[in-house]
Amino acid sequence: MTGYGKIIGHENEIRILKKMVEEDRVSHAYLFTGDRGSGKKMLAEAFAEALLCEKKGPEACGECPACRKVLDRNHPDLIELVHEKPGVISVDEVREQVVNTVDIRPYEGGRKVYIIPEAEKMNAQAQNALLKTIEEPPAYTVILLLTSSPEALLPTILSRCSKILVKPLKDAQVSAYLTDVMHLPDYEARVLTAFSQGNLGQAIEAAGDEAFSERKEKVLGLVRRIHGLDTAGIIEIVRQLKEDKDHIDGYLDLLLMWYRDVIYYKASREVDELIFSDEFSAIRDQAATSSYEGLMDVLDGIEKCRVRLRANVNFDLAVELLLFTMKENTNA
Repeated sequence: MTGYGKIIGHENEIRILKKMVEEDRVSHAYLFTGDRGSGKKMLAEAFAEALLCEKKGPEACGECPACRKVLDRNHPDLIELVHEKPGVISVDEVREQVVNTVDIRPYEGGRKVYIIPEAEKMNAQAQNALLKTIEEPPAYTVILLLTSSPEALLPTILSRCSKILVKPLKDAQVSAYLTDVMHLPDYEARVLTAFSQGNLGQAIEAAGDEAFSERKEKVLGLVRRIHGLDTAGIIEIVRQLKEDKDHIDGYLDLLLMWYRDVIYYKASREVDELIFSDEFSAIRDQAATSSYEGLMDVLDGIEKCRVRLRANVNFDLAVELLLFTMKENTNA
């Protein structure tokens, strides 16, 4: 399967891209924005394939020599920028791979397509160098910038790009892929679907990540015993979380999922829609012994913790405050 056919969901984004090609309204620069794992690179690659296809239809035929070269990653007119340092794209890399090559006419067909993943990593000099190319590109050039942080790009670059917002998938689409394609059990698929929030790439990555399973079990163990922890126990939990603080957002997301389950069951007494349905006994007990007000305070505390950490508040302090909020407002 080639082109758009291999993409799950994103029907609206695909429709827009197809229409641009079909109506010959292809811009010289596009900005694909979406979270990491959202599918923006697959969309950009499928669009590039359509732009280079010899049959010049709204989507790639997958059969012509140009399509086969794209699939084999050896089409001379499809250039993907690469960079040595993981955290930055330098001005020299932009100049060498983009600016200094755009004036070389396409080797095959009528277009030359550049893909720049993680465009937010371009430093200021690199962005300014690219801006001159975006402002006055050769007619055959199409530049596809991919980013999860469009605010990191110069306003002048943003204003010169057509925007493709890659939205989250529906939960049903993510769940169906996990159960039908990856053959995961319903319970595991339900947890991953809720955790990914419509990001299929994130769901797939977590499904094969033993560390994610360990984090999930750590969170489940914490919520079961939080009420009985003393100050020393809470400090120990903070220490453990700090060892894995690069994934603290994941821990907070799992905590949100848990307490939303508790509130949902407390209000509805329904089991079928619970994310952590295998933990029904613990959810039922916590719902019975905790107040709505306390549970809402916990949800608020989780979001406050997230905000504080993004504002670079001391990690230990932010997480301790959350754990004490959980202890004071929920019972086992």
